[in-house]
Amino acid sequence: MTALVESPLQLLSAVEAHAAGHAGARSRVLARADVPALASAVDDVRALGLPGGLSVDLAPVPRRLPHDVVVVGDPFSGAFQSALVRSLRPPTRIVVVDDGLATLDLAHRLTSGSSLVRIGAPPGSLRYGLGALAALRMRRVAEAGGLSLCTALPLDPDLRSWLRLLGIGVLEHGFEWLRGRAPASAPAEPTVVVGSPLAADGLVQPDRYVAWVRGVAADGPLRYVPHRRHDPRVSALLEQVPGVEVDTPGAPVEMRLRGLRPGQRVVTLPSAAALTLPRVLLPRGVAVVPHAVPGSWWTDRATPELRHRLTAAHELATRVTASPVAGPPLHEAQAAVS
Repeated sequence: MTALVESPLQLLSAVEAHAAGHAGARSRVLARADVPALASAVDDVRALGLPGGLSVDLAPVPRRLPHDVVVVGDPFSGAFQSALVRSLRPPTRIVVVDDGLATLDLAHRLTSGSSLVRIGAPPGSLRYGLGALAALRMRRVAEAGGLSLCTALPLDPDLRSWLRLLGIGVLEHGFEWLRGRAPASAPAEPTVVVGSPLAADGLVQPDRYVAWVRGVAADGPLRYVPHRRHDPRVSALLEQVPGVEVDTPGAPVEMRLRGLRPGQRVVTLPSAAALTLPRVLLPRGVAVVPHAVPGSWWTDRATPELRHRLTAAHELATRVTASPVAGPPLHEAQAAVS
């Protein structure tokens, strides 16, 4: 099996897929060498002790895909789609692993027959055509019974039914391999804010975002964990806020926060972390607190479709994180920036 990963979460998801036996006895993970923060994530995963039969290497995305089993973290990637379309014949089996909320978007697009183009991507004809060809090839693999989705994200029953009708298998996991590793050191602060890429992507106003984190920090010391796509200016501003300790991007938050203790909490905007961290943290007595994006934050670059998807993701995260486990209430200052 060959796995193509382009982000820390994809890397961890590929390891989980191999450990669960969904990708064959021997697997080689190719981590895209030109992605910032991925090299350190590879080191962190290796340090945990890779499961038997698995190797991880930094490498470019191949021009063509092998013909047997391929694990992919980002079917929206132009590099992956080009390799898929160039291949003389598609792989006999494709296993898609988690890549944040894009995983849910992929599931919807496969069931609706849409082109595999990211929400908010420039609607150029060449890019749309490549996404359409890649979608067609993946659906043909599905028709032959060779396409699976290996995910820790919750899928609603209707979406599951549509995926099964298309021949797409759903393989669930709860980070069993990761939770079986030795406990990790964790931030000492009572609150951890998981950074969002929305400001760096120009989708929300940075000053509103910084004010929100500042409001959360009014409750007491917090650790801020930036997203790998972070705005350095935002991080610099947060470093000046009393009581805020800013980390550097790197390993997936599921790895770096798995050692949090009862009574601590994680605060996050709509993101995959709001859906995956409960799998790791709720059993430990750690609250995960999702926060919606207020309407006043959005910029003109945030399309109605994107806003709708993130609102739906927040509602889903609210249901997932509903638990007797509770952290201290968010400070009232948070409402002032809403």
